[in-house]
Amino acid sequence: MTSFRQDAGGRDIAVDAGKLWAGGVATGFVAALVAVVGVLICGGLLDVRLVRPALLFNITDSFALDYALTAFVLTMVATALAHVLLLTTPRPLMFFSWIVVLATVAGAAAPFAIGSHVPSQVATACINVALGICVLSLLRSVMARTVRLGSARGY
Repeated sequence: MTSFRQDAGGRDIAVDAGKLWAGGVATGFVAALVAVVGVLICGGLLDVRLVRPALLFNITDSFALDYALTAFVLTMVATALAHVLLLTTPRPLMFFSWIVVLATVAGAAAPFAIGSHVPSQVATACINVALGICVLSLLRSVMARTVRLGSARGY
């Protein structure tokens, strides 16, 4: 499915929604794996107990699985944001980058507000930063490859 809009110069902008969402789902799986690997490294190798982030789903008995599900769902939210920005804003990649970077900073700062053990706070913040970098880099790339500019109409 392709969505269309016009830019200020009257050129058609086509967004390939199918490819955008397929890329978003793929990014969600990568983000979920980043969360699981982060939990395994911190808990298994470094023996650091992570802070439970405020937005983390509490669906299963597994901290790693809850982190992975949360990362996947938040990546779908980021994909929806990307789609809206592609259809409505003049510089969607710039706005998307700012929003994801600021959300990542908030995610990195959050463990310091709820935890009290500094190694746990730092480890959780590092996982959140890795997730933000993953989502930002992959979805920006997907966004850039799902937009086509057409010719100006009416001339």
